[in-house]
Amino acid sequence: MRVSGVTVRKRLAAVLIAGFLIFLIIDTRLGYVQLFMGDALTEKAKGLWSRNIPFEPERGKILDRNDVPLATNKSAPTVLIMPRQVEDPANTAEQLAKVLNTTKEKVYEQITKSASSVYLRPEGRKISHAKANEVRNLNLKGVYIAEDSKRHYPFGSYLSHVLGFAGVDNQGLMGLELYYDKELKGEQGSVKLYSDAKGKKMPNIADDYTEPVDGLDLRLTIDSRVNTIIERELDNAQTTYNPDGMIAIAMNPKTGEILGMSSRPTFDPADFQTVDPDVYNRNLPIWSAYEPGSTFKIITLAASLEEKKVDLLKDQFYDDGAAEVGGAKLRCWKRGGHGQQTFLEVVQNSCNPGFVELGERLGKDTLFKYIRNFGFGDKTGIDLQGEARGILFPLDRVGPVEQATTAFGQGVAVTPIQQVAAVAAAVNGGTLYTPYIAKEWVDPKTGNVVRKNEPEAKRKVISEETSKQVRFALESVVAQGSGKNAFVEGYRVGGKTGTAQKAKDGKYLENNHIVSFIGFAPADDPELVVYVAVDNPKGTTQFGGVVAAPIVGKIMEDSLPVLGVQPRTGQIEKELTWLDTPMIKVPNFVGLSKKELQEQLVNLKLDVSGSGEKVIKQSPEAGTKVKEGETIRVYMSN
Repeated sequence: MRVSGVTVRKRLAAVLIAGFLIFLIIDTRLGYVQLFMGDALTEKAKGLWSRNIPFEPERGKILDRNDVPLATNKSAPTVLIMPRQVEDPANTAEQLAKVLNTTKEKVYEQITKSASSVYLRPEGRKISHAKANEVRNLNLKGVYIAEDSKRHYPFGSYLSHVLGFAGVDNQGLMGLELYYDKELKGEQGSVKLYSDAKGKKMPNIADDYTEPVDGLDLRLTIDSRVNTIIERELDNAQTTYNPDGMIAIAMNPKTGEILGMSSRPTFDPADFQTVDPDVYNRNLPIWSAYEPGSTFKIITLAASLEEKKVDLLKDQFYDDGAAEVGGAKLRCWKRGGHGQQTFLEVVQNSCNPGFVELGERLGKDTLFKYIRNFGFGDKTGIDLQGEARGILFPLDRVGPVEQATTAFGQGVAVTPIQQVAAVAAAVNGGTLYTPYIAKEWVDPKTGNVVRKNEPEAKRKVISEETSKQVRFALESVVAQGSGKNAFVEGYRVGGKTGTAQKAKDGKYLENNHIVSFIGFAPADDPELVVYVAVDNPKGTTQFGGVVAAPIVGKIMEDSLPVLGVQPRTGQIEKELTWLDTPMIKVPNFVGLSKKELQEQLVNLKLDVSGSGEKVIKQSPEAGTKVKEGETIRVYMSN
């Protein structure tokens, strides 16, 4: 059939128009891709070509309140492998194995993985700079040295349970390192290399560098001067008594700031892998819960005074050695009892039957209300993981015996940090504070404070007047009662002893006690609360007044001057025992001649130096109290 010319022309026109439309669509698409999508597609392509060498941020330092570094960082390079860039895996594995002291097979397995990059673990992680240079000098294709760091604890086991430790990837694993890991760790940076499909580095594309963001520095409430004193005293007690364990806490009672915290056994955070996990996982000051013994009597005393159930000086109590309660005989620690006493003497003597009487006057509802208000039975909220709640009798299961034993600190289990917070409230004017350790966060580059924690007052538990009476009673315990070994001349220390039998399988152990002492000073305006507990001290009488009180006294004596606390007047005079050496006020020798100096009749030794006829200086100064027989140095001149 013959087609007309008109039909042919129409068909050609249709083909031309269709072709024009197709090319127009293609050109439009190409133009859109080139002009509008070009950059995005190039970045996606780069993403396929790129290989990252990570740059770890510097983990934030941990500092004490005076900026003494407690946890820092050390540069520790790491071997990084780009498997696709490795040209001869067998030879590479052999050479790396020799330098890193590992097996060829172990290295070969890692460098032949189907991954864009591989850390050579564990021998290639956080190596020395000398080793890193040896690896660089091998000039192996696909082998890089990445900048890295490892955690450094300059004082070893010092504050180990508080600081905790970080792992090989600089992640916090325990203590403050874990609790504040998010703030300390920072953000990772990297160098981005570009390579083709075969893993060969592309020479015409510049590497991209993303700077890491360092973690924030953490400044603590801890005062390393106070904590050093605590560590020293615990070391001395370890040598003397060889106990099963020890605990010490120092706190500012006006704020809840923890000034020092330590325990035994301890460990070195840099070497935690070799330590029994039971040692580093249990921060005893916040984790351990045990019967407090007589230190708990402070709560019963405070509640009784607040409810006006007792007058310390006027009310009398007769102790015959035991109290009959609910068919049970609850004995005093002193066989035969203390006889007739005021309730101030009940406190001084730590008389169990006297506190049973106070518990009965309060009644179980009121007694347990105050126990709860002082924070027992709940976590304090301190910023450390692993805190325990302790154990209290449910109120519906409290009978006369449970009420009586609770009143003098048996049958309940509390943590050391609960006791410190509660006693701080009893002596600071009546306010319960949340204990805390993180003081403020600091930008490591500018030194500016980014965020700070403020003291958190939970509630008022007793009045200022009641707190004043508690302070008076507890100062008398140290000056005239069972806490004499914590007495510090001039600083008005108050406190309470504690001796608690340990229980196992529902039975009390023989000759196995946790002995403790909690003290505060100065008694007129407390600046420091110190708690020490010693678990099963050997070779001594297991009483808190014998073992723990002297430790607290020494910590107080050395810490208060360091904190800038001045000596006080109005101290209750210490009641001396036959073991005590009398204290003498140093006379004023300045201005005396040699002859007048020789005529001084004092029970002190004189060490005279210098040439001349008159005393121009002496040490210690006049008015200072020293032990009888001590040496006074005097300096002579014309």
